[in-house]
Amino acid sequence: MSSSYGGYRPQSQYAPSAPQQPPYSSYYQTSTSNVPPPSNSSSNYSYSNVSSSGYPSFPPGTPQDVITSFQMVDRDRSGFIDERELQQALSSGFHRFNLRTIRLLMFLFKNPHQPLAVGPKEFAALWSCLGQWRGIFERYDKDRSGKIDPLELRDALYGIGYAVPGSVLQLLLSKYGDGSGRRVELCFDNFVECGMIIKGLTDKFKEKDTRYTGSATLSYDAFMTMVLPFLVSYD
Repeated sequence: MSSSYGGYRPQSQYAPSAPQQPPYSSYYQTSTSNVPPPSNSSSNYSYSNVSSSGYPSFPPGTPQDVITSFQMVDRDRSGFIDERELQQALSSGFHRFNLRTIRLLMFLFKNPHQPLAVGPKEFAALWSCLGQWRGIFERYDKDRSGKIDPLELRDALYGIGYAVPGSVLQLLLSKYGDGSGRRVELCFDNFVECGMIIKGLTDKFKEKDTRYTGSATLSYDAFMTMVLPFLVSYD
C-alpha cells in the first residue's frame, strides 16, 4: 500500500518543541528519553524501585504535588490507578478530562505489567507531558478564551512541526462538533487528544518515511497496526 502525506516539516531535529510521548508498542523497550522526565529526575530510575513500605516509588525529583495527586486517588494503596482514578487526578491538576481522552492517555502511558493501570513512573511522565501541552495551549490561545479554535489549532500544530492539511484538520475537528454546524472550539483535554493523535500517527508514519519525502510504502497489516491503536484505545 502506498501512502503519501506531506504534512510534516523535515528537519535535523524534528519538532523540537513538541511534547514527547512513548511509542505505543515499545515504550518500555526504548530509552526513557522518549518521555521528558519531571524536573531534576534521574534518568536511571527503575520501576522496580519501591519504598520501604513496599509502595512503588516515584522517580527521584518528582514534585511533591504530583506525588500527592497520585496518592490521593490511589485509595487501595496498590501503587496503580485505573482510568477513573486517573481522570480524578488529572482533573484536579489540569482540567476536567473526559474519559475518551483519559483512555488514550492510559493507552500511551500504560504500565507493561498492569495494562489497565498507571503506576507512579508512568503518572510522573504523563504529568510532565501534559505540562508541556498546557504551555502550548496557553501560547496559542491568543484570545485567552480558554479554548482553541480551528485557526489556533492549525497554528499550534504548525508551531511544533506538524503542517496538517486543512482537509485532515477538518476531519479531525468534526469528531468534536455537536452537530449544530457551529465552529468547533477545543478545551484543553480535546486539544491534548488532537495533538497526541497527530503526533503519534505522524511519528509512526515517519518510521516508514525514512527519507522524509512525505511518501511511504507499507503493507495493509502495517497500516492497520499503525492506525487502529489510536482509534480503538479511546472509543
